[in-house]
Amino acid sequence: MATNSENPTVRQRLQREALGWLWVLAAFLFIEGTLVQARVIPSESMVGTLLIGDHVLVSRFGYDAGVPFTRWHHSLWREPSRQQMIVFHPPVPNQPDYVKRVIGLPGDRLEIRSGAVWINGKPLAEPYLPDTPNTWEDRAPVIVPPQSYFVMGDNRNNSWDSRFWGYVPRASIIGSPVFIYLSLDVPGDAWQPGHIRQRFAAYGQVFLHPGRVRWERLFVPF
Repeated sequence: MATNSENPTVRQRLQREALGWLWVLAAFLFIEGTLVQARVIPSESMVGTLLIGDHVLVSRFGYDAGVPFTRWHHSLWREPSRQQMIVFHPPVPNQPDYVKRVIGLPGDRLEIRSGAVWINGKPLAEPYLPDTPNTWEDRAPVIVPPQSYFVMGDNRNNSWDSRFWGYVPRASIIGSPVFIYLSLDVPGDAWQPGHIRQRFAAYGQVFLHPGRVRWERLFVPF
């Protein structure tokens, strides 16, 4: 004869189902908050390396831990290296997170001569730039403050970066892109904050027009 333990009640089944989903949610929050995040590139400031519509996986491990869907986070032990790409909260009000390349490290003497970056008196080789920077651009030497970074976009002539709004505090850094897991050639406004309808429409186009996928960019590492 079957016992009650062998035949759980509806309430017990619902409790087990709810507990299972709670574990799934907890795992998602842990992974999203401490290990990896998925991001979409909405602008052309990193063209040459990242295109509008590139979907990148960002590693947070060692850089930052936080509560997903909130602004609460805490910096960890890892420090970015020069010319590494980072994702960060910009020091500009009401803006989404930015992705740029670290150019100046804490304590560096940085200047721009005829469009070229000089670090501590030596020109910086930048093979990732898609175009020659504007030769008219000159900026006086600055010393990067402690716990701060000078960042720039690879699309140097069309990038809103540290040249205009200053340094990125270490506490604002979220992580570093690891690879592209999807890239879609669709209207760029689909990836702007708040454009939910356009974003769903962009994903829908993939099923009707597979050619919208930039297949050659999938799983490109950094």
